Amino acid sequence: QLQAFGGGLVQAGGSLRLSCAASGRSFSSYGMGWFRQAPGKEREFVAAINWSGTSTYYADSVQGRFTISRENAKNTVYLQMSSLKPEDTAVYYCAVRRAPAQTMDAYLTAQMYDYWGQGTLVTVSS
Repeated sequence: QLQAFGGGLVQAGGSLRLSCAASGRSFSSYGMGWFRQAPGKEREFVAAINWSGTSTYYADSVQGRFTISRENAKNTVYLQMSSLKPEDTAVYYCAVRRAPAQTMDAYLTAQMYDYWGQGTLVTVSS
């Protein structure tokens, strides 16, 4: 089971850190990703990290502003979001991909993930 938390209301230019905690089993051997879905839009990829934390991948829209990281000892993945923009407003979801990936772009597609947490809402005001 995955649970994402840390969302909230923040002004443009501000920061938030999302966390995704896994319980019931260890996900330390799996890659993990963050996606988001804004009202009326499709779910889109935000960031991903491999099992060891040595490789990360970001959507162009968040590159340089967001940082994904993980603590396998805590079975937790994080998304540090800085320089937030109103267009970052969305429900953010974390997910686990069990299959190993040869390249990080394999994490781009939502259908390639096996477990999903409930979302946490991030609202950025202008």
